[in-house]
Amino acid sequence: MNWQLLPQFAVTGLLAGGPLALTALGLVLIFKSTYIFNFAQGQMLMMGALVTWWLAVELGLPLWLAIILALFLSALLGLVIERFALRPMTGQPLLSIILMTLGLSQVLHGLALLIFGGVQRNFPQIFSVADPYKITTSFLNANGDQITIILKQNLVWSFVIAILGVLVISAFFRFTKIGLSMRGASEDHELAQSVGLRIHRIFGISWALAGVVATMGGILLATSSGLDLSLSVVVLAAFPVVLLGGLESIPGTIVGGLLIGLSQGLVSVSKVPLIRNMSEIMPYVVLMIILLIRPEGLFGQKRIERI
Repeated sequence: MNWQLLPQFAVTGLLAGGPLALTALGLVLIFKSTYIFNFAQGQMLMMGALVTWWLAVELGLPLWLAIILALFLSALLGLVIERFALRPMTGQPLLSIILMTLGLSQVLHGLALLIFGGVQRNFPQIFSVADPYKITTSFLNANGDQITIILKQNLVWSFVIAILGVLVISAFFRFTKIGLSMRGASEDHELAQSVGLRIHRIFGISWALAGVVATMGGILLATSSGLDLSLSVVVLAAFPVVLLGGLESIPGTIVGGLLIGLSQGLVSVSKVPLIRNMSEIMPYVVLMIILLIRPEGLFGQKRIERI
């Protein structure tokens, strides 16, 4: 372990966990209301970022206006997916519905390739890159000088925006009438209908919110890693975040995102090449360890059924 670089990589890893938590939130939103694991979330994230880039760069709109329009279009995309792809599948086996989301992911990927192409793009700058934040620690390097942690502005502000987004959605579920209806529908669809809840409307709102969250996550990730079709692959790291925190837990996405980000940062500082190259698979290693101890995740609900 390179102890001099440990503080830098640990803090950087924690900050990188913020956008991961926001990406995982979109998966939790769909699962909480429909009990469907949405495998098209990564492609929705990618499409949202690409549309934002197109509005800002190709059409020349102000970036703030491009982001607002992209969020609106992503909500509309979520509504269209629910209405024309998922609603006709009502009553079908769960596996069939999950396979439908897999098919949607390929359709969205193909559309993005046809419309935007597969080239790498530079996303418009939202945060300054010339003046990073610096934190002086009490750790000393080999020369006896204090170690300074250097943090890029886009990394810090992406983390802040992502965590605020998760907290706002959590408050929405806890304190608003629509959010409470969505929580009620997630427990039992038939029972929710019997008390007057409009299930299909709730499903539509869930998909619209998931689209908005996906676009927010895509924009934040594109500011630091660039923009191309491989952006959708980030959802592969979001799956362990969801399972780690608990499939139905919104606060769990924050904890899961931070743990996954921290684990990736810690292995990256190792002096052993084999361990250092495990950054990509580290989320799944952490996931396996946690699930062996707590199968429902850190904040998941343990359900007990009487026979």
